[in-house]
Amino acid sequence: MIFNKNTAKKTAEVLLSINAIKLSPDAPFTWASGWKSPIYCDNRLLLSYPTIRNYIKAELAKHLETNFGKPDVIAGVATGAIGVGALVADAMGLPFVYVRPEAKKHGRQNKIEGHLESGQNVVVIEDLISTGKSSLNAVDALKEAGANVKGMVAVFTYGFELSKANFAEHNIALHTLSDYDSLLEQALDTGYINEKELTILSQWNNNPDQWDLK
Repeated sequence: MIFNKNTAKKTAEVLLSINAIKLSPDAPFTWASGWKSPIYCDNRLLLSYPTIRNYIKAELAKHLETNFGKPDVIAGVATGAIGVGALVADAMGLPFVYVRPEAKKHGRQNKIEGHLESGQNVVVIEDLISTGKSSLNAVDALKEAGANVKGMVAVFTYGFELSKANFAEHNIALHTLSDYDSLLEQALDTGYINEKELTILSQWNNNPDQWDLK
């Protein structure tokens, strides 16, 4: 669920403006999964732009407190959401931890970095939701550590049906500043894409694992 339409389009606008999101319907990208995609998203870029990161930080903090109240701890998902998660925790005056995809092979072999006590209320911050698998792995790790995970807030989601099913299966509420539909609407309104490109981008989102540009 997105925060509101104005925020969704404004977030899409700023991410497009710094090329954190790139749309390339005629020359698709190849994701690590092997999927062909007309969109590539790297929201870590927003950390390099103070005005934009402050906007995202403020909106995430507002969105988080509106939907979940003030938790005991903010958790970021490594590595993409460490920076923005720490910014949100600082803005809210809350402790911060982050969750690795797997435990370290050395030292204390932590999967969760930072101080977390069993029973604490946690909200997870993500920069990007695709299938939701890595995000929900982080949720599982926090629950295994005894945390009460209230939900997750993310900057952007592709809105795949698979991710919706995964979050529903885990019974985790997900709220995002922007989503794929809002992105396409903003891109079309500003002339970033045309109607033909809109069709290609919409078709990909409906069947991303099978899509290929002919």
